[in-house]
Amino acid sequence: MADILIIDDHDSMREGLEIHLRRRGHRTLAATGGRAGLDLLQESPVDLVITDLKMAKVDGMQVLREVKQTAPETEVLVITGYGTIETAVEAMKLGAADFITKPFSSEEFGVKVDRLVADSAEKARLRKENLALRVENAALKEEGGDVRYGEIVGDSAPMQEVFRWIERVARSDSTVMVYGESGTGKELVARAVHAGSRRRDRPFVRVNCGALAEGLLDSELFGHEKGAFTGAERRRRGRFELADSGTLFLDEIATISHATQVRLLRVLQERELERVGGEETIPVDVRIVAATNTPPDELLAGEFREDLFYRLHVVPIQLPPLRARKEDIPLLVSHFLDKLRDRTGSPVRGVGDSALDALMAHDWPGNVRELENVVERALVLADCEVLAADDLPPLGENGRSAPLPDIGPTTAGTSFPDGGMDLNRAMEGLEERLLRQALEQAEGVKAEAARLLGLKPSALYYKLEKYGIEA
Repeated sequence: MADILIIDDHDSMREGLEIHLRRRGHRTLAATGGRAGLDLLQESPVDLVITDLKMAKVDGMQVLREVKQTAPETEVLVITGYGTIETAVEAMKLGAADFITKPFSSEEFGVKVDRLVADSAEKARLRKENLALRVENAALKEEGGDVRYGEIVGDSAPMQEVFRWIERVARSDSTVMVYGESGTGKELVARAVHAGSRRRDRPFVRVNCGALAEGLLDSELFGHEKGAFTGAERRRRGRFELADSGTLFLDEIATISHATQVRLLRVLQERELERVGGEETIPVDVRIVAATNTPPDELLAGEFREDLFYRLHVVPIQLPPLRARKEDIPLLVSHFLDKLRDRTGSPVRGVGDSALDALMAHDWPGNVRELENVVERALVLADCEVLAADDLPPLGENGRSAPLPDIGPTTAGTSFPDGGMDLNRAMEGLEERLLRQALEQAEGVKAEAARLLGLKPSALYYKLEKYGIEA
């Protein structure tokens, strides 16, 4: 349900649109002309403005200009008559989200409105998330001084160099390529670059390129038109359009197919795209941050296009593995204690020397993510105020994580609580733990983790997305 303002000087059209939108569950306001509509908008902000283009005195183009000046986040749908398509295209250039040509069916009108309302809600969610990110980054910088950059924690020389690169590149609009092993925090770097840029008030949109098949990835990135493929029941904006004027983070960029690489290269070169199954050329203004755990020389030696590589590899940032900055482990452990204590309900308030020695001795093949998982498991299981080495889960030998537990089909040794239980939550908790452990054992390599769990890679990607597990 959304708040929608209808501006039209034809009574029958305006009233008919009101009735239709109310039946679809929306709240409506109505104005008989452009000036009345703009005055009403000042008093009552809305999610969507629907305006006729041809009106006396203040026409739809002037309404559009003033809406975009006074309420730039408000979407505008313009109604145009047959033979004035050129004017509608000009309206799109001025910021209209879409247009509809008279005569139109109630179904066509309803589909367009529902899509724009959904897009508006998604953008509002992204703006809220970005605002929370900036506030959190500012607070963390004040608390941590030079040892933090947003959620990135480190006082070692390699991390201070990373912070300097972030500070330097954030001020520009240059494309950034973040390299690093799985679990080193590549998305945190992307978010920090966005938070420090002039685009900080605009959307930060993330796409996990490795989690989607080729056809789905194209639709996710570039959007699609109604009927473009089976199941495409309505037009859908892609992530490029949702990130317009903001930042798009392309995670696991090395996994995209050759065909998608070609389409991505064109968008980077021309700053415009066509939706899947569409012919309309849509301009986009997006800052790209890409990430991969594949080193640059291996990317070039493989099937990754050289021209796309150099389009992305404008400003490279290399994240060090945790084993190369072990002096940051005490800081990271303290950070995770503060972050996870309330969530786990743990009494732990600190870490003893024996536990720190054990953590420092481990090689951390899963990097910072593995360390966070170890700290979380320790907090869940420990009933003391200061962690000792014995309170830590097994870290394995020779720097490798301990193997997955042997869980068979039997329920032997499992007691059922007297008061009953939520089986779905219990099974989801077990599934999430096993996913994390499999990734640790596989050193962050998803294909190996999928093999360990007996899953198809696509099923593993889905489950990682479901539980919000970054890999």
